[in-house]
Amino acid sequence: MTHDWMLVETLGTEPVVVAHGAHTKDLVPIGTFLRRNPHLMAIQTAIGETVRGATGLSSITPKNDRVIRTEVVQMSDGRIHGVQIWLGAPDEAPPERPLVGSLMWDLTAGTATDTPESLQVGGWDPAKQMTHGRAFADDLPRRELNPNEAEVISMVINPEAGLTICDTWDVTDYRGEPITVGFVARSVPETQEDGTERLICRAMNWRSVREGPGIQHDLLAQRILDGLAQPGVHRALVDPRSWTLLKWLDDPVPFFDWRAGMAREHAVHPQDRQTMKRMAADFDSGAASGVLRMVGQHGGWIPVHVTVNRVQLGKGIHAGLASLRLPTTAELAAAGIDERPGSDAQSAGGYPRTK
Repeated sequence: MTHDWMLVETLGTEPVVVAHGAHTKDLVPIGTFLRRNPHLMAIQTAIGETVRGATGLSSITPKNDRVIRTEVVQMSDGRIHGVQIWLGAPDEAPPERPLVGSLMWDLTAGTATDTPESLQVGGWDPAKQMTHGRAFADDLPRRELNPNEAEVISMVINPEAGLTICDTWDVTDYRGEPITVGFVARSVPETQEDGTERLICRAMNWRSVREGPGIQHDLLAQRILDGLAQPGVHRALVDPRSWTLLKWLDDPVPFFDWRAGMAREHAVHPQDRQTMKRMAADFDSGAASGVLRMVGQHGGWIPVHVTVNRVQLGKGIHAGLASLRLPTTAELAAAGIDERPGSDAQSAGGYPRTK
């Protein structure tokens, strides 16, 4: 073990190493990672005491030749996601501790919660992002196409308890700079205050380095994605079970409140819910399309033409590739909607939300 900070995830039955310095490790049990380290038992003890006390500590090894320093990685709800550890000589100063963020996805409710640290690590501007009640599409990188994102998206579409993911993403931060982000995620069932049980995905992220090949594949996939872009069309991956928006493949749509979702009862005009049911039935056998009046950014209803195609993520799991745009006059007429795109009512903030 070199004198870098080590990050262990502590949500499972045994602490597992997920990062050493800037290098991501694939959920290696602490006993395996430090199997030849004479201070393994003292380190394990320090991890346990740190989690129980929910605070960092400094301790000396039994032979007084090493100091163990720990810091907690804690979610805003108080749950400990992991522990950072440094081992060094008593007269040695530890290196700068890497910033680690904690976040969680409520896979049952379809919402994400971040900390300022997780937003900063992920390349977002913490001063301009909310931390609670975020849509999943707010957390996943926009536009960039990462091959390993399929695992995360699959976890949302087909949620199961006990799933773990540890990997890295190459993304562009809000300043336009390329960064590599390491992350670990684990899905765990948790009982809420009202006695109900929800499936929660708890995660940590940190700045990492890319290990091995793969960047050319990423660049090729991104060029293909960019080549399929069309002006006025905004593509996104959605959960076919709930129509929850998961990831933007283009810039987010500006003409309706996409954070309100498409599945929630208040987000779609009551008269268009039959259209949604028909689209869901069509999607089971192929593509689906229709015009839905969605909640406007400033209230009212905005007609949106939605086309959803099936895309396979692997392991028998399919997502919906949704293409969203303003409808034509003919499409509005066919849907029985008289208002045309770009009308004064729409520009002013949408059509009245009448039932």
